[in-house]
Amino acid sequence: MLAPTLAVIGGGQLARMMAEPAAALGLPLRLLAEAEGVSAAQVIPDHLVGDYRDLDTLRRVTDGCAVVTFDHEHVPTGHLHALADDGIAVHPGPEALVHAQDKGVMREAMARLGVPCPRNALVASTAEIERFGFPCVLKTTRGGYDGKGVWFVRSVEDCAEALATADATGVRLLAEELVDFRRELSALVVRSPSGQAAAYPVVASTQVDGICREVVAPAPDLSEELAGQAQEIALRIAGALDVTGVLAVELFETVDGRVLVNELAMRPHNTGHWTQDGAVTSQFENHLRAVLDLPLGSPSARAPWTVMVNILGGPDASVGRLYDGYPHALARDPFLRVHLYGKQLRPGRKVGHVNAYGDDLDDCLERARHAAAWFRGDLGDESE
Repeated sequence: MLAPTLAVIGGGQLARMMAEPAAALGLPLRLLAEAEGVSAAQVIPDHLVGDYRDLDTLRRVTDGCAVVTFDHEHVPTGHLHALADDGIAVHPGPEALVHAQDKGVMREAMARLGVPCPRNALVASTAEIERFGFPCVLKTTRGGYDGKGVWFVRSVEDCAEALATADATGVRLLAEELVDFRRELSALVVRSPSGQAAAYPVVASTQVDGICREVVAPAPDLSEELAGQAQEIALRIAGALDVTGVLAVELFETVDGRVLVNELAMRPHNTGHWTQDGAVTSQFENHLRAVLDLPLGSPSARAPWTVMVNILGGPDASVGRLYDGYPHALARDPFLRVHLYGKQLRPGRKVGHVNAYGDDLDDCLERARHAAAWFRGDLGDESE
């Protein structure tokens, strides 16, 4: 029996990182890329360039494919229903994916499930925001990512840009309380159509300006009780929403010892990149296994600690050290694992990440931070 062809929509680094386990498993991938030469198109030869918002293009790329999955969550819900009607297995399905596409729909579902969340409400005017109460966070319900479409507001005057954006784009605004949190956590789970599920260790993530900078697995000093609650919440959401594939549940750990659901992502996620080198089965391999309904691999950690640090384009993007950074970074740390995305350098853009694992957390943190800073160009021409 020939392995079924899996269509992947979106040519970013997540699709690129699916290619390696797909090759190891002998699974053919077909990619819909947004442009020639984007990250995933560099490593997936069978690709089509086109617009994911065009149904005919989606049908062309999925023709002959058994399953379609995603690098991002922006494909219109109606198009996903049309593909499902064509007989393509859409994973995650449109009924599930809409909860990652629309924060308003997600909050309504979390309320029905009794999942702990920040206080929230849909708002459409300064008066409604005032009634909700300042300070608060305003979010566009659709289209936001990496800090885009998010405003921290403390007065009526602060709301103007958010309201103007909502009016111009036709999306709703969600107001959420400004949570007094200790840190941000992520509970990553994976679920197959047959209902098998696996939960990775809960991790701590550091976000700066809405962009994930580093992840520590497992989250240091997290009680077994709270870690278990986070995993139970993620597994409950995955089951209730009938998610297929990876589900990342981003959470706040509050100063009074609770966890609150912040965001959902139904695809491999930045907070799971540590699994490429720190887990028995990476999130990317398990996502492929799940969407094809193959038995899932173990999510267990290979080492006591793994630290992932993102490589971002520096302030002067032309000075960034990528390939030129290898001699120093790899000689300094033979155990370091480097993953570059084949992207053009731009200030603040994620262009890769490094993973360091071992028995000592402080050592892993120093190694990963040093390597990422070296690639970014933040360190001088030191030699060690």
